[in-house]
Amino acid sequence: MNELLPSDLSILLIEASDLQRKIISRYLNKENIQQLQTAKNMTQALHIIERHPPDLIVSAMHFNDGTALDLLTKINTTPQWKNIQFMLVSSENRKEQLDIYRQSGVVAILPKPFTSLHLGKAINATIDLLSYDEIELAHFDVHHIRVLLVDDSHLARKMIKRTINNLGISKITEAKDGKEAIHFMQQQMFDLVITDYNMPSIDGLALAQFIRLQSPQPYIPILMVSSQANDANLNNVHQAGVDALCDKPFEPRLVKNIIYQLLE
Repeated sequence: MNELLPSDLSILLIEASDLQRKIISRYLNKENIQQLQTAKNMTQALHIIERHPPDLIVSAMHFNDGTALDLLTKINTTPQWKNIQFMLVSSENRKEQLDIYRQSGVVAILPKPFTSLHLGKAINATIDLLSYDEIELAHFDVHHIRVLLVDDSHLARKMIKRTINNLGISKITEAKDGKEAIHFMQQQMFDLVITDYNMPSIDGLALAQFIRLQSPQPYIPILMVSSQANDANLNNVHQAGVDALCDKPFEPRLVKNIIYQLLE
């Protein structure tokens, strides 16, 4: 494993409020972040990113010249910035507003005010995404594991793919919804299915039911990753045959532990 420490990370903090920048900077310093740049709007942030791309952007939601979503979209569509991770810090609590960011592949969403525990977990998740930590299995060669990754969000697939690539898993087939996933499962064999819950056409619940009742691989492990992992309407996913469930944005270390348990 490549041992990265918080002090190795370069972070760009974007916050319009002078007071909030000072408070968040203080929290970051307590986490031993030593390479910290700050900006108060998108214009300043883009100027810094173009000169010195950070490992992680810690951003508020609204600025006088745009939003965090505008900046995140710019990051995600610029090839040379593909390795930059993004963390949202916001007092917003409306689910529909935050789901946009969850589906866009952010590494964490921190509330205002947040705690040192919140920040520490998010920084550890960033380190995990930047580190290669191959999983060791007694009964599988990790390089031969075949994963079917199902999510209608390209950016969410990208985040999950990066996480499992860091575990040594490289044989990944991507499907944009349950309908495409069913097509793939009828054509080839897999060792693990990782699927979103909310998808057009055939959602994750219907896909799990198909796998257990109609597919040629009824016993394949299923991991569901969803922005609604804590909602009451997901209580029936285990009854449908889902083996494990985790939230978006997820902790890479948690995903590693789940995959280890499912395959071992």
